[in-house]
Amino acid sequence: MMSAFSSLVSQPSEQILCFYTNCTNKIQIVKFDNTQNLNFERIVFPGQRLLFKALPDSQLEIHTNPTKSSTENLALIEVIPCDHLRVHEEMNA
Repeated sequence: MMSAFSSLVSQPSEQILCFYTNCTNKIQIVKFDNTQNLNFERIVFPGQRLLFKALPDSQLEIHTNPTKSSTENLALIEVIPCDHLRVHEEMNA
């Protein structure tokens, strides 16, 4: 049974490091659902930066309240492929 569960969980090598910045003046809720039953949801304050790991085919959803700075009555304002948020490391020789 444990081997069946471990096949559902993403291996670290399959995940990519991603970076997102809330460039607005509103509080945002960012989240994504993986196909492997992994959920991610965070509050991101104005100007805050966020590093996270995700599968390359995941999509980050950005939710906010367009009229207030609270997190009530959230609306989906943007969907970004996590592959577009990927951190590319430079190798110095």
